[in-house]
This record gives sequence, structure tokens and C-alpha cells, in this order.
Amino acid sequence: MNVCVVGAANIDLISYVPRLPRIGETLHGSSFQMGYGGKGANQAVMAAKLGARVTMVCKLGQDVFGEGTLENFREHGVDTTHVTFTEYAFSGVAPIAVDPEGRNAIIIVTGANDLLSLDDLERARPAIAASDVVVCQLELPVETTLAALRIAREESVRTIFNPAPAREELPEELYRLSDVICPNEPETELLTGMPAGQEAARQLLARGAGSVVLTLGDRGCLVVDGEGATHVPVEQVRAVDTTGAGDAFVGALATFLAAGRSLVDAAERANAVAALSVQGRGTQTSFPSGAQLPADFR
Repeated sequence: MNVCVVGAANIDLISYVPRLPRIGETLHGSSFQMGYGGKGANQAVMAAKLGARVTMVCKLGQDVFGEGTLENFREHGVDTTHVTFTEYAFSGVAPIAVDPEGRNAIIIVTGANDLLSLDDLERARPAIAASDVVVCQLELPVETTLAALRIAREESVRTIFNPAPAREELPEELYRLSDVICPNEPETELLTGMPAGQEAARQLLARGAGSVVLTLGDRGCLVVDGEGATHVPVEQVRAVDTTGAGDAFVGALATFLAAGRSLVDAAERANAVAALSVQGRGTQTSFPSGAQLPADFR
């Protein structure tokens, strides 16, 4: 199970608040914690915790956040050969507010992530070529993501594209390079202009995506491809903090696809992983290991 993630690494600055603040309002929070995040980094750590051999491709700032992020990758067994540093920007940060129902509001300042270059990606080509699955998102510049997906396609490696954070318009080539596109409901609605469901998913297929896994929160996910649509339910749990649940799902999906599972089978297991993650606080700290999964889902 070889997974390569090309994406962002940020430091999450998490405040727990009685409710999400309104514009111009100052609230007292009940607690604060700092954690390692960024969609790419989260997905890489999730895959590593499930037992995949993971290579991360990202750019960090030469600062205490960057040094900590590098060490965090190493502690989780992520290959950091292609984690590089720049002196021209700070590491990415993500201040997050979380309310008592587990809902969140997030601001992302990408920083050094924006400086991951096409040369960096070419140097990472052997790692991409050796992977079973390559995962990309939208926290990097679109051209960087496109370049990573192009290399994966050239090397005949399966791709998962997570179009997050959401953007209203994307180059058509992004869809064509996505063997699996995995948006959530708001992302699907923004991309297609219609409610998240089969019709919207089929529009993404029409744009060139090989298949769609549309995540639906506590309703599980919808898997749609040229052969049909399958709703994959998830066990109902009490959510404590939903931060990072989507990344847990994508990292797990990549792992189970790399292990040779079918898309529906992998999605069912990814649902279980995401459901476990929302029962703990924080992002990577809430991600389960493979041993925590139900025996029939490992």
C-alpha cells in the first residue's frame, strides 16, 4: 500500500468557543490547543496510521512550525524525502473555532505551501511513480496541483482529487486527471450549482472525472461512476469535533484503494474511519489507527 500525498501542511490553532463568532465580535473561548494540520498533511498522516507506506510532498517555512511539522511526519512514519523548506515565507497556519456541537469555522493562510515548485514535483516523480495512489487537494496553487496530477497520469498511477477548499471554477483538465474526485456537499454545490446528489455527481463525471465519491457527513457517502450510484451509509455517532473528518475519509479512502479494495468497499471503510475521528478532539490527534477499526474493516 504505497500512497503519495502532494499537498499543504499547516499548523492548526484551535479555539473551543460557546458558539461561532459573528462579524466584529470577540468571544471568550473555553480552551485552546495547537495541532498539526493542512489537508495534505492530515491525509498523509491518516494513511500512515492505517498502515500505508506514505510519501509527503510539501513545502515548509524555516520556522518553529516547520521544524515541528517535519518531526510530526517522522513520528508517524511518513517519508519526508520530499518535504522541503523555504526562507521566503512562514509555514502555513489555520486558526480554527469549534463550537459545542462540533461545528467549525476555519481560516487558512497558506504561506510556504504556495512555494512548492514544479521542480520540486519533478524531483518527487520517482516517489509518485512508485505509488499505488496519489492524492491532491486545492490548498496548493491550482497549477501545482495540476502538475502533480499530470505526473501521476504520465506514470499510470491512480489519482484521488479532493477539491477543497472549494472553488467555484476549476480547469477542465483537473476533472480529466481525477480517477476519483471526492468533494463534500458544499464543494459539490459550488462546483455544479445544484444540490449534492446523483445529478450533481453525474455532472462531475461528464466533465471527465473517472468516478465520484461525494461525502455526506453523518449520512455517509455516495459513490457514482459509469455503472451506477451507490449510497454507502455510516454508523451514527455523537460528534465531538468534526475538524479533519473529511481528511480522515480521504486518507482512508486512498489507503484502502491502494490495498486493492473496490471503490464502494474502500468508501465503506473510510466512512468508519471518519466516524471514529469525529468522536475525538483535534485533527490528527483524533485520527484512529488501524487497530481501532472494527475487525471486519481492517
